[in-house]
Amino acid sequence: MCRCILKTTSFALTLLEIRVLFHVVILFKCNNLSDAPFSGDEENGGSGERKTEINGNWIPATSITEAKINAKAKRRLRKNSSRDSGRGDSVSDNGETLKIGVVPTSPKGKLLDRRSRSGKGRGLPKKGGAGGKGVWGTPGQVYDVEEVDIKDPNYDDDQENCVYETVVLPLDERAFEKTLTPIIQEYFEHGDTNEVSEMLKNLNLGEMKYSVPVLAVSLALEGKASHREMTSKLISDLCGTVVSKTDVEKSFDRLLKELPELVLDSPRAPQLVGQFIARAVGDGILSSTYIDGYKGTVDCVQARAALDRATVLLSVTKGGKRIDNMWGAGGGQQSVKHLVKEIDMLLKEYLLSGDVLEAERCLQELEVPHFHHELVYEAVVMVLESTGEKTFKMILDLLKSLWRSSVITMDQMKRGYERVYCEIPDINLDVPHSYSVLERFVEECFQAGIISKPLRDLCPSRGRKRFVSEGDGGRLKLESY
Repeated sequence: MCRCILKTTSFALTLLEIRVLFHVVILFKCNNLSDAPFSGDEENGGSGERKTEINGNWIPATSITEAKINAKAKRRLRKNSSRDSGRGDSVSDNGETLKIGVVPTSPKGKLLDRRSRSGKGRGLPKKGGAGGKGVWGTPGQVYDVEEVDIKDPNYDDDQENCVYETVVLPLDERAFEKTLTPIIQEYFEHGDTNEVSEMLKNLNLGEMKYSVPVLAVSLALEGKASHREMTSKLISDLCGTVVSKTDVEKSFDRLLKELPELVLDSPRAPQLVGQFIARAVGDGILSSTYIDGYKGTVDCVQARAALDRATVLLSVTKGGKRIDNMWGAGGGQQSVKHLVKEIDMLLKEYLLSGDVLEAERCLQELEVPHFHHELVYEAVVMVLESTGEKTFKMILDLLKSLWRSSVITMDQMKRGYERVYCEIPDINLDVPHSYSVLERFVEECFQAGIISKPLRDLCPSRGRKRFVSEGDGGRLKLESY
């Protein structure tokens, strides 16, 4: 047909007309090929799908599209965290990820998630706990000594001979008092000198060693007699381990210089320091010629009084014999007979002097608050055995003062009166008018607020004597209490 068109066409056609005619012929031929009853694709299989040549192979277009969709779905799965993958995610037939009941997480949260993205594992730390920030290794792992690399630019020749030790800085005066005061106060509670020695060895006392006895004695001056006894034992045990004899002498020199200041807080400081010096000489931690070195060279009145007190005590003990009972046995270490004797002497001295404060101080120095009922008992018995009003009034004033100052508690006061109530029949054998005197004294104590009303009502009273009947031969009726 193209040939016919070319034959019938005039030779006068221009070049543009020839190009247009050529394109028309090509389109006509393509339409005839598509309208043919059997095409090449139908002969190969009749599928009618398009194919694309990749690396010399013809691949259907639908297969390429499905591969792209599957690859996209896999990328989405890899981006999801293990937490999201374990909550019911699934892939549809089209390759899209379906999430059931899961709120999408932000991309930032997925990127910062440090857990496994494969959806496997039990949620345990990576590397079994041996890795991560701030972790040195698995529990129980032992590291070998790291060998020094000579080729290291930071290598130092003196590094191999270097020894590392913990250095404790020496205590200054302010830190010394702040650190040792709680230790000594705690020692007054437990009384273990070995524990104090171990604690002082861990401190770098430096030149402040001589201040240990000074601080201990200063605290003991404000304490009880038992504290002073414990302080003497502490200084004796520390000598040779923590402090030396030279430090002990230096400490007593400082105490003698500071006596004018110590007297302001403890008026009896000169006598007490003198007793500490005598006890130190008796224990052998202070030279026997220590006091002789101060003869004629002391201008301070308090220091001279302390040295005189120490001289008298050492002369009484026959040439510096060890003084074991300088401060006396404290509290429960004393025997009952000794305590009864001390309380009896205390009451007799009070009846002679009439000094209530001195009697109160002596009672507190005994350090037996659980035995104060003995003083109440002995005081009431003295009233019953006395014949005048002076003892009656003085004992009443003493009990009133001790009650108001809370030296004697309600329980101790009650126990003392109950002991008198139980023994009044025996006392009445020696003192015929003891019942009437006791009733009067108990009433006065109740009016003064010393005892309570129930305790007053427990006071026994002697019944009136009367005859039973004329036929009993003058026999008296038994007394009722």
